[in-house]
Amino acid sequence: MTGPLVAEPSAATGGTDSDKPREATEVHTRILRLALAMDESRGYWENVDPAVPLADRATLAFEQRWFGGKSMERVKFLIAACSERYDAFPTALEVLRQWGSMDLETRRVICHWHLQLSDPLYRAFTGAYLDERRSLPKPHVDRNGALRWVKTEHPDRWSDATCVQFASKLLSAASQAKLVSAQRDPRKLQFPKVPDLALAYIMYLLRGIRFEGTLIANPYLRSVGLEGGILDQRLRELPGIRYRRMTHLTEFDWSAPNLAAWAEATL
Repeated sequence: MTGPLVAEPSAATGGTDSDKPREATEVHTRILRLALAMDESRGYWENVDPAVPLADRATLAFEQRWFGGKSMERVKFLIAACSERYDAFPTALEVLRQWGSMDLETRRVICHWHLQLSDPLYRAFTGAYLDERRSLPKPHVDRNGALRWVKTEHPDRWSDATCVQFASKLLSAASQAKLVSAQRDPRKLQFPKVPDLALAYIMYLLRGIRFEGTLIANPYLRSVGLEGGILDQRLRELPGIRYRRMTHLTEFDWSAPNLAAWAEATL
């Protein structure tokens, strides 16, 4: 699993197989009804059986109270939304189902990354827009700025009222992910804690899927403050991966062949 130093490609795919899972690219409105969903995600991981057809899961979830006392209508939506976030990456879902003692910080960033994977608007907001705001003399964000960004990204696609909802929900999810402060406007920009297990998880996950970017330059790591020298240092010290970088050349030596094998050996 060790190779010579090579230049990172323009698009990291973890391989060229067209049947590998890939990040979502079609814009949708699910975030208007569900933001980061840390509690709902945990309820889904702990209870879902991928062998049960999607059409049958809502009844089970409602009867077994996966999501507490939510109504049947809400449970149906949660099952559909969680399926988009997690079932789209079967190996990752299996790892999350078996991850017995996940701490809060790890769960937070994993939920953030899976929301990014399944929602291109949230991915662009957190991986590009907020990143650009950090370079300003006063690095903060507010709802009016988020609203302008939504309208610029997708002009004439939604009504003004819907765009306002998007701005509010994007900020809410980013706040839950600890990317922005919880205070009212203007919100300070910040980064969440990324434990080693969480970083190893996303690296092994990205290695096995198709996504825009490279293993060391992508919106998933960038959104949580991991890029450049900071990322290099974290990767050099990360259990499960040996990493070297010289200028634009990088080398990864993976201790496990894939995410499932890493989880079996580590968790």
